[in-house]
Amino acid sequence: MGLEIIQMIKKERGITTETLSKLSGVPVGTLNKILNGETKDPKLETLKAIARVLGCTLDDFDDVHSRRKPIELTVSETKLFRIFRELNAQNQEKIIRYADVLLEAQDIDEIIEKVEEKGEECSGE
Repeated sequence: MGLEIIQMIKKERGITTETLSKLSGVPVGTLNKILNGETKDPKLETLKAIARVLGCTLDDFDDVHSRRKPIELTVSETKLFRIFRELNAQNQEKIIRYADVLLEAQDIDEIIEKVEEKGEECSGE
């Protein structure tokens, strides 16, 4: 079982072992043994409690899932993410709405019409 993934997810979420212990009800000592690899086969209930706190599923702890290759982004996708992260929350919401419109639209005229409608909604008219 790929339990090293717990450490990675914990780090991504900014959760300390102590916080994970408090929120999951799993003792710090037990968590440390799991995270250090001393415990090779923790109880199902322990893993469920950890998964709930980390916002993941038991499948995320599976070796098969941990061997997946990370998604590689194109230059355009990377640029889009970079720009999106630089926007304030209000403009991020606008971009999400516009993207939804683009996904729903069938042709350019429909896109323009829907974007204009969304623009009116965003400006409060």
